[in-house]
Amino acid sequence: MLKKILLSIGAVLLLLIAVVGLNTVRKGSQQMVVAPLAPLKVDEAGAATRLGDAVRLKTISSRDDAKLNTDQFLAFHALLKAKFPKVHATLKRETVGDLSLLYTWQGSDPKAKPVMLLAHQDVVPVAPGTEGDWQVEPFAGLVKDGFVWGRGSWDDKGNLMSQLEAVEMLLASGYQPTRTVYLAYGADEEVSGVRGAAKIAALLKERKVQLDFVLDEGLLVLEGIMPGIKQPTALIGVAEKGYMSVVLKMSATPGHSSMPPKQGTSAIAMMSAALKRLDDEQLPAGIRGVAGEMFDTLAPEMGGFTRVALSNLWLFGPVVQKQFEGAGSTNAMIRTTTALTIVNAGNKENVLPGRAEATVNFRILPGDTKEQVLEHVRSKVSAAVPADKFEMFALPGAVNASNVAPTNSAQYSVLNKTIREVFPDALVAPGLMVAATDSIHYGEISQHIFKFSPVRANAEDLKRFHGTNERLSTANYADAIRFYHRLITEVVAAPGP
Repeated sequence: MLKKILLSIGAVLLLLIAVVGLNTVRKGSQQMVVAPLAPLKVDEAGAATRLGDAVRLKTISSRDDAKLNTDQFLAFHALLKAKFPKVHATLKRETVGDLSLLYTWQGSDPKAKPVMLLAHQDVVPVAPGTEGDWQVEPFAGLVKDGFVWGRGSWDDKGNLMSQLEAVEMLLASGYQPTRTVYLAYGADEEVSGVRGAAKIAALLKERKVQLDFVLDEGLLVLEGIMPGIKQPTALIGVAEKGYMSVVLKMSATPGHSSMPPKQGTSAIAMMSAALKRLDDEQLPAGIRGVAGEMFDTLAPEMGGFTRVALSNLWLFGPVVQKQFEGAGSTNAMIRTTTALTIVNAGNKENVLPGRAEATVNFRILPGDTKEQVLEHVRSKVSAAVPADKFEMFALPGAVNASNVAPTNSAQYSVLNKTIREVFPDALVAPGLMVAATDSIHYGEISQHIFKFSPVRANAEDLKRFHGTNERLSTANYADAIRFYHRLITEVVAAPGP
């Protein structure tokens, strides 16, 4: 009997190994095979100098003050007109919401659906007290050691200026698009885009415009960052997470610290219990949706056990998920994240406060909703704190995740092809944008919104994003110009859905 049991177990194991091995082998590469392009000749030095000129203008936006730095934005508009004369002689330029810009490059075929490239003019401020940590003054716009240095060189004037460089070159060559091409440059992306992108989208909707293709800043050509992959990996953002901040307020009887109340009943203690519960019991994770498609696309390019595990998630899913949950970057791709961001309570060391307040930020995974997040918060806080001791509400500006752009479309294929042509050493896969962009405002006028920046970045570069010593290599910038030059000609010629 024991021998039969052992033989049965052995047979099951052999069958399991065979199935796992077959699944791994059957998952062949999904990479598009295209011939690399001969590098387009670009005036790298001149383009870098023009980008440096743009960086010197302190176009810092404000959520509360729409007129902050208006002079800098207007100076930036004047700079664009001076540096790109053919663009401004040929394309129609409109100012929307006071400071945002919409360019229209009229196509020769009025029946063809138009396409749009997005970027934004505004930049984030430099964190007070860190100015001295910069190798180059943050708004110097200096071209040094093969880099354009300064706030906005990467995010996002690099994209904006490289798009205009590409259009200027195309106009110089006599190129005329068949499709209409829009260039939309918001002035408040860093503070949600409600004054810029939202108004541009509303204007186009009013004009009954439906966009065939939208490309905004987003994911990158990552080098040495994706586990198990040696090649650079270009991730195309096909969706972005939603955004919601929930405010919690706890109430208790104030008093003297020499006579504290029963343990766990002070405002601070209740808030601590509520926040710990939210942090410990987060919304469920899962390798599904965009993340599932990304790993399915990249699995054949990996080696060793990583390839085996990702090719057989039906068996190794829990192990892989546990590993992903352990790192902030991968955890953000597989769940609606919870971040405890603001806590306020008390103003004197010997006084028990009667109120405590906290803000919790959620980035909502496609498939989850704002309503689910609110119910989750209410459920967890209620389990930690009496219902009559707290109140909660969502801050204005909350949005659900964007729609997911289909990857089995002509629009995605054109973008995929262009990346492979300009960055022939890179693998391409769909990805999820975990941060916010203002392209989310265009969801009603396009089903094909992608988030990708043609910029190579390693782990060290990522620290500079919104951080100290932001910079963009001149070689990288020249490749961005080549990318947009090629994409415009490709996407304009590609058939719509």
